[in-house]
Parts: sequence; structure tokens; C-alpha cells
Amino acid sequence: MSCWTEELEILKKQDMFRALRTVDSSQGTKVLLAEGEVLLLCSNNYLGLASHPALIEAAAKAVRDWGAGTGGSRLISGSMTPHAQLEEKLAAFKGTEAALLFNSGYAANTGLLQGLFGPDDVIFSDALNHASIVDGCRLSKARTVIYPHGDAAALECLLSREEKDRQGRWVIVTDGVFSMDGDVAPLVDLVRLKKRYNALLMVDDAHGTGVLGEGGRGTAEHLGCLEEVDLHMGTLGKALGCFGAYVAADRVIVDTLINRSRSFIFSTSLPPSIPASAMAALDIVQSVEGESLRLALWSNRALFAERLQRGGLSTGESTTQIVPVLTGEPAPTMKLAQSLLTAGIFVQGIRPPTVPAGNCRLRATLMATHAPGDLERAADLILQAMAGVFR
Repeated sequence: MSCWTEELEILKKQDMFRALRTVDSSQGTKVLLAEGEVLLLCSNNYLGLASHPALIEAAAKAVRDWGAGTGGSRLISGSMTPHAQLEEKLAAFKGTEAALLFNSGYAANTGLLQGLFGPDDVIFSDALNHASIVDGCRLSKARTVIYPHGDAAALECLLSREEKDRQGRWVIVTDGVFSMDGDVAPLVDLVRLKKRYNALLMVDDAHGTGVLGEGGRGTAEHLGCLEEVDLHMGTLGKALGCFGAYVAADRVIVDTLINRSRSFIFSTSLPPSIPASAMAALDIVQSVEGESLRLALWSNRALFAERLQRGGLSTGESTTQIVPVLTGEPAPTMKLAQSLLTAGIFVQGIRPPTVPAGNCRLRATLMATHAPGDLERAADLILQAMAGVFR
């Protein structure tokens, strides 16, 4: 035990120690912490659906009708009608032949890459892809070629270089919206490359699903190439306000995952209340209400980011609801986060290994349901706190 105690002490000295913070309320624009009520600026509940009455009622009805749990994995006894109904709805939403539910985004990415690719295959992965993609690449045992973040020209050079020794399947893998920087992948260029080099294209659209595109179908719809993506991964626990994840693709892909994906095969299935509430969320996303929520989200994003920028802060390459404020090193980052919490603003400081060394930041995330006045106050307090720490 002493070795772990020593390692934790080192993390504390480096301002890298992490601890859980309990939220004593539902996920609204304001939440209750031990410090009192604070403005929530670190939730991925982008459309405010986590506490939407329609989702709550759908979940409650499903518990009454189907029970609290499923009793097993999908291949044993736990594949229930709500799972199949949601998969049909997700496939229609993404325009694919089929879809498959997973218990989390991490399980989806690791299970998809492990289930579809192997030692003879090559995965071309963006340098800033989510950790679940990184781990999925490792589990697949495929050879992984990392290309510089968002750099389609560099990727093309790598594809060309690899072509002479090609044996198995190739797949280009990218986040749609990158979770720490809030920038968007160059999907149009990636589509061109996947066609030229006969590769598959996989997009992790965890942070684009529900918020980007005219119908909320995500980054690829936003960029006009939805039908060109071969493997759509998305989560139910961010803009859709629920839990779990999915892969949408051709029927043969989904059938292969059912037979080979370890994170799917060996997991108890999602409680029926989850797919029930997710279906309610999808209905909202595709409705007039969903369109209105997306408009409010982008209005809030513009107000908040522009106020920070007018105050002299850079928000990097972000064009989405994820707005980073770069702070550099762990110590000032955590000092800023604590200062803002004291002032009633709950925004997380992000440190390695989540981001590279020297790239610590405050990661602010906007919701459609935030009041503009609260965001103006938050931006002003961030500017004041930054000035105080870096003066």
C-alpha cells in the first residue's frame, strides 16, 4: 500500500491529484455543491435534456413496464424490446442499415475497434483522438499510425507511404468534435482520402450528436457528408441527456460486432429505462423544440466566447459549445478553478494526461438552457480570475 500512497503524494505535490466532487442536485444550469449553489460550466448536458420532463416520464414508465434491470447480457437474456426499438431509431437517425447499443462511449470505441480490426489491419488515428480510441487501437492489435491533429495533408502522405506494403483493412479514425479543444475534424478531406485509398472512415461524434447539423445528426451532417461515414459512433449521455452509446453502420458491421466485440458480448445490457429515455431525447432533437434548443446553444456559445475574446483571452480553434481557456501549467489552473468556484462558477481545470503537458486549461461547456446574463457574469469572472493569477 505504501507505494501507492507515495505515488499519490507525488501527484498532490505536482497539483495533479484528482478527487471526486459530489453534486447534490440534478444536472441543470445551476447545481448544488458543498460550497452552495453554483453555475454549472463543466457539464456535457448541452441541450439541457438530462432533467427534461419527457425523458423522466419515459424512463419512469419503462421501469414500471420492464423493470429496473435486464438480468444479463444481450446475447444471454438481456436483449429487450426497448433496446431493439432504440437501435432502429438510431439507424434511421444516422441513415444507416443498423445500429448497436453499448454501455458507454468507452465501451463502444474499444469494442468497435477490437471487434472489427486485427493484426493485418492499419488504423490511421488523429493525434488528439479520445483515450477510448487510443485504447481501442491497442486492443485491436492492429498497427496504428498517428497523424498530426486535423492535418489531412499529413495524413495523405502517411497513406501514400503505407500503400506499397498494404495487406489488410484500413480505417481512418477521428473525433467529430474534439472534446478538449472544441474544434471540428476536417471530415470532407477525410472522406476524399478514404475514397482515394479505399479505407473506411470512423467518426466518434460523442460531442456532435444532437447539437451539430440541421437535424442534430452531428458533425458529418453539419459538413454535408453524413452518408460518407462508414462507422458512426455516438453517445447518449451528452446532448441526449441519458447514458450509454451506439455504433451505427451497415448490417454486416453490426452483426460482426455482435459476434466479436468483447465489450458488447460480456456486458450486462443497459436498463430498459435508458433506451426509453434516449428515444424521447431523439424525438426532441428532431423536433421544433430541438431546433430551438440548438439555436439557443449557439447563441450562448457566441455570447460567452466573444466576451472572453474581447477581454483578451484566446479560445483556440474552438467553434463549438466546448470553449477552452488555456492556462499552461497545473498549479495556476487549479488555483483558477478554485477561485471561480468560490465565486459561484463551477468550471473544471483540465490537466495531463487528459491534455498534453503545458496545455492545461479551463474547459467551459455551454448549455442551451444557460441564461445569457449568467454567462456574461461567468465570462467576466474568468477574465478577472485570469488577470489575478497571471498578473
